[in-house]
Amino acid sequence: MSLIVPARPIASEALSAAACAHCGAPLAPGQARFCCTGCEGAHALIAGLGLAAFYARRESEAGALRPEVTATSIDLVPFAAAGRDGTRRLELVVAGLTCGACVWLVEQALAREPDILSARASLSARRLTVTWRGEAGRANDIAALLARLGFRAAPFSPACLRATEDAEGRELTRALGIAAFGAMNVMLVSVAVWVGTDMGPALRHGLHWLAALIGMPIVLVAGMPFYRSAWVALRAGRPSMDMAVSLGVLATALMSLSETVFNGPYTYFDGATALLALLLAGRALDRGARRRARQSVAELLALQEGTIQRLLPDGRTEAVPAEHAAAGDRVLVAAGERLRLDGVAEGDTLLDAAATTGESLPRRFGAGEALPAGAVNMGAAFTMVVSAAAKDGSLAAMARLLERAEQARGRFVSIADRASRWYVPVVHVVAAATFALWWGALGAPWQVGLVNAVCVLLITCPCALALAVPAVQVVAVGALFRRGVLVTSATALERLASADHAVFDKTGTLTEGRPVLIPEGQDPAVLAQAASLARASRHPLAQALARAAPDAPALDGVHEVPGQGLVRGVARLGSPAFCGLPASVDGMTLAYRDGDAAPVVFRFADRLRADAPAAVAALAGLGLDAELLSGDGAGAVDAVARDAGIAGWRAGVDPAAKQARILALKAEGRRPLMVGDGINDAAALAAAHVSASPAGATDLAQTASDLVLQREGLAMLPGAIRIARRAQAIARQNIGFSLVYNVLAVPMAVAGFVTPLVAALVMASSSIIVVVNALRAGKEG
Repeated sequence: MSLIVPARPIASEALSAAACAHCGAPLAPGQARFCCTGCEGAHALIAGLGLAAFYARRESEAGALRPEVTATSIDLVPFAAAGRDGTRRLELVVAGLTCGACVWLVEQALAREPDILSARASLSARRLTVTWRGEAGRANDIAALLARLGFRAAPFSPACLRATEDAEGRELTRALGIAAFGAMNVMLVSVAVWVGTDMGPALRHGLHWLAALIGMPIVLVAGMPFYRSAWVALRAGRPSMDMAVSLGVLATALMSLSETVFNGPYTYFDGATALLALLLAGRALDRGARRRARQSVAELLALQEGTIQRLLPDGRTEAVPAEHAAAGDRVLVAAGERLRLDGVAEGDTLLDAAATTGESLPRRFGAGEALPAGAVNMGAAFTMVVSAAAKDGSLAAMARLLERAEQARGRFVSIADRASRWYVPVVHVVAAATFALWWGALGAPWQVGLVNAVCVLLITCPCALALAVPAVQVVAVGALFRRGVLVTSATALERLASADHAVFDKTGTLTEGRPVLIPEGQDPAVLAQAASLARASRHPLAQALARAAPDAPALDGVHEVPGQGLVRGVARLGSPAFCGLPASVDGMTLAYRDGDAAPVVFRFADRLRADAPAAVAALAGLGLDAELLSGDGAGAVDAVARDAGIAGWRAGVDPAAKQARILALKAEGRRPLMVGDGINDAAALAAAHVSASPAGATDLAQTASDLVLQREGLAMLPGAIRIARRAQAIARQNIGFSLVYNVLAVPMAVAGFVTPLVAALVMASSSIIVVVNALRAGKEG
């Protein structure tokens, strides 16, 4: 299938005529619109795909989209994983994926291909996941399409992402070290000028030259992270926050250099270098905070790295990387070894799953039970069957959900983004008006007007506003994950914080979802006989009876009467009616009859979760009234509601009625939190204001939920609400602080009460305050 698309003309372009119409590089003499044939082809491709809006959407952080001259030499066909339904999936790390517009372009360009089912790009991880129906050879075609758009692709691995982050971190650290060194030395020279009131003009002029010789190289080298970003924004015709910083720093340095050359009194090399040092320190702090907040993703991915011992058909083992294992492989897990993959146990084992679920105690898993990746084998060596490859397993799925939640743009994030976009041009206008006011209207020297205009640019840089909410988002999502709550929705935190009513399902949510025998003085011998019969059935009550007498042996010759019970000779086990007794009201009763002997009744109950009453009481303390909706009989529902401390309950509620109740609450102006675990709860979970699923919930219920509780029980839910409310309060504080700060700072800068050094200190400190305040979002308020 060809990826060549006929070009259609683009009506408007964001780039200037003097620059390449695609990548923005300067045009050489004789070049009309494009700097190379690659850019011309990429431009034609984007136009032919109908994606010309990319040039208007591209944000200031976008890198130059220079297409690759030669295609990548990596053969991606072996990395295209085959699905069970005839589909293929490929995960790539994409170089050049630096802004939201790049993500939009990549996803839209691939979506235009008829055989591609989905294309999802993660900006923070630079990971692109493509699913298509067809041959594996299409993997190289996809990489070729990305190359024509200006992106280089390679097979994704966490090591690629770490290498990129390490390179960025080294560049930032190097720039910060240079700026700090220069600022300290320039400050020493400047202090001598400040205190030297009896200093002669010649000595002052010499010190100004010394400050210039130190300061100018520092300004040019250490400021490159800002200048590069500002230049890209300027080429794209879109203002950015770094443009204000770059213009302020360079204007201050050039004005100071002019004053040095002409022996003037005005030099601010100290302010320019100190500003760079403080800005770079703030950026490093923000990067560190985001890295710590995303550490959960890195830890999850690290859990599945390493080798496993794969069992061969002849009984030998071979050590292979975990990512090379496929579903169906048999793996030997040694004592103390971590499970790199999800699997199914072939025998009993004891696992410590604290790394992913936070459970404080090891848990025993029986033969045939699903084993979670990331757990540690606390018992003897055992063999398991791999149920999912690494990229399809639970760890990878949780990592993707965390990435999506951390990148999510809720209401406060959108407000901050919109504000920072119109904020930059307004600031430049105010700075220009300040210069005109002082130089033109007030008749001050141009140096004074320029210094005041620079102070406006510096003190009003919207860094704090841009950091106000995203920092809170990533900190809160990471903190919830560490507490056993996985956030899966973009706006879940905002909606969870505003919830005012809790609706619970019963079975598997408030209760453990597993019936247990109620001890009522049964004869141990009769109990053992009934349990031996029960081992022949998969009915939940029969299994509960078998668990009550674990030493009872299984019997041969047991026959099952569908819908009634079990028969072996003259012995019967089943419903009360099957054994000659009146029918059970709640269906939680088995009867056993051995020939002419009197029937024995065994009653069962679905045990309430131990932490359910405390969780309900904690929710009430947070202002959330609770009610219980269940499809079970009235007696069982009333008993659970009474034990859990829930006043309102409804029995015999089917899935449609649950959804209708949620919609009725919303129509009344309530904001219900729905907590459920079953397929029958999915509709209500999707309709709720916000929803959560407990550990062990069905896949459908977890998919429909905004939060998934990774640990057993409901104890994490009140804490999650407290963190969500604290996060929203901190987000409002950050936005309010940013706005108040600028309302107070701008008039002072316009009035000339602020020097560039003071402006640098105030502006950088505002960003640091916002980031430090955001770190509080991880605590329960």
